[in-house]
Amino acid sequence: MASASTQLAKDGSGESPVSKLARFFPEATPMRIPVQIAGHGGEAGGEHTTIEYGTSREVLFAASQPLEFAAKIRLRNADGSLDEEAWVVAIQYDGGNAAIAARFVRNVSHWIVKP
Repeated sequence: MASASTQLAKDGSGESPVSKLARFFPEATPMRIPVQIAGHGGEAGGEHTTIEYGTSREVLFAASQPLEFAAKIRLRNADGSLDEEAWVVAIQYDGGNAAIAARFVRNVSHWIVKP
């Protein structure tokens, strides 16, 4: 099954909806980290997607499951080295999908390393 990030089509400008949302986060660094998103209190299941941009405090990704502003979500990668809660702080809808920005609930040290 394709992740939400691959399902979100680029528009005529060739820029993805997540890239457009990243304009509001000037410190955002492009990346590709596959994660599972569990919403509404960390319920089982969730959605597989890819973190496309990140800052020291935020992650930006595409989602097809419904998320609301200020919702608490859990982000977890396959090896568990990233397993954190975050609040949804921005949403941009594109058809039935959404570009999401979420801010970590707590300070996550060393999750993103810049040269």
